[in-house]
Amino acid sequence: MTDVTAIAFPFNNRFAALPAQLYSETTPTAVREPKLIKFNSALATELGLDSNALNTPAGAAIFAGNALPDTAKPLAMAYAGHQFGNWVPQLGDGRAVLLGDLLDTHQRYREIQLKGAGITPYSRNGDGRAWLGPILREYVVSEAMAAMGVPTTRALAAVLTGEPVYREDAMPGAIITRVAHSHIRVGTFQYFIARGDLTAIDALIDHIIDTCYPDLAQADNKALALFNAVIQRQAQLIAHWQSIGFIHGVMNTDNMTLSGETIDYGPCAFLDEYNPKKVFSSIDRMGRYSYINQPAAAHWNLSNFAQALLPFINKDQDSALEAAQEALDGFPTLYKAEYEKRMQAKIGIEKSTDDATQLVTELLDLMVEAQSDFTLTFTYLSGVLSGEENGTTLDIKEYYKAPSALQAWMEKWSRYLSEQKTSKQQQLELMRMSNPQLIPRNHRIEECIQAALEDDYAPFNTLIDALRQPFSPDKKYAYLAAAPSASEAVAHTFCGT
Repeated sequence: MTDVTAIAFPFNNRFAALPAQLYSETTPTAVREPKLIKFNSALATELGLDSNALNTPAGAAIFAGNALPDTAKPLAMAYAGHQFGNWVPQLGDGRAVLLGDLLDTHQRYREIQLKGAGITPYSRNGDGRAWLGPILREYVVSEAMAAMGVPTTRALAAVLTGEPVYREDAMPGAIITRVAHSHIRVGTFQYFIARGDLTAIDALIDHIIDTCYPDLAQADNKALALFNAVIQRQAQLIAHWQSIGFIHGVMNTDNMTLSGETIDYGPCAFLDEYNPKKVFSSIDRMGRYSYINQPAAAHWNLSNFAQALLPFINKDQDSALEAAQEALDGFPTLYKAEYEKRMQAKIGIEKSTDDATQLVTELLDLMVEAQSDFTLTFTYLSGVLSGEENGTTLDIKEYYKAPSALQAWMEKWSRYLSEQKTSKQQQLELMRMSNPQLIPRNHRIEECIQAALEDDYAPFNTLIDALRQPFSPDKKYAYLAAAPSASEAVAHTFCGT
């Protein structure tokens, strides 16, 4: 067995060097029998870690929290948040422990955190654990998002604990090792402004700029510059979500990172048939975080971030409010531009125009009417443009035919493309780069979970392998692109707490 102390983790522990009120020193609770489910060798190499040493029982012990690198300074981060619009003054890492941060091979800061590692001072009477299902879901979806180019936390490893976790029933316990540029959230700033702790906020501003926005270090007004930068990243992120049919499910302020990374894959899901009002989360009964509401939810979250920054934007309250409001008012415009760019690229249009925007709108309206599958519609259109009856790499006719309502639209679309300066090949390449053919379908994730409960990880491993190339998958994975049958469709997804 590899000696844990011999596995190098060059942690800097920059967050642990911040004011003590930002966190609580916390040691993960040891588990009975840690066993690796999955190890992400490629990510480990990117982080500058020894993949061979970590893909071992010693690595499993680290990823379970049973043994920690000597360089680690484990802690749980403090934060608050609005959950479904309701203010909760103290949340914090109730089942996550940050081991430390390091510089990856690209000289970017990356934090490594164990999620499901046991009780912390912020557990609020919870057990601090996670069961196998949510861990597999987060691993699959976060790695699929990364492969699609969406800013996201990453999954370095997943382990079984050898202990049951009690929810409705006894379920196998598991822990995921999560990697992020930063785990600081809007809710982190809310926690301290609610307490009037400007010292903590000042430290957080400098820390997040140094970590994620180093070009802002010399800004005349660092708080306002940071706010504008976060607005820009969130506009880009939410537009990216919308363009691939991703529904986060719990866009609370404690689930919005300032780094612009997607975080906390709880009751998340991808659209099957296109329905703008679609909600999967079992706890979102009013549709607050439905697909169509995600941009507005992000805008609202950013308004709460602004409130925490006001004392640092300007000492004069009226001037601070005016500057923050001006920046905040720019979000819809930034989002709209990014969304239109991404959606028009999905139909082969490089240069945005009003006519192109109208084409997209008409297509989406038809998709609602025809209950068209979101992902397969765009895959089909790529096939139409290429002149290949079965699309590019998938035999699409086996499981999808364009509704007749789309035919007139396609003729209009074809005429529009023919009038563009870009060549047909350029248009097709743009579509292929903008339209994933494989997404982590909800029913496929459920299949993985159910099989894993029977100790069968083959479906999980296959799905992970297939999703590494979402835009040009191997033909052997074509079946994973199929829309669910009526009996396979997933109506609700659940939070893992």
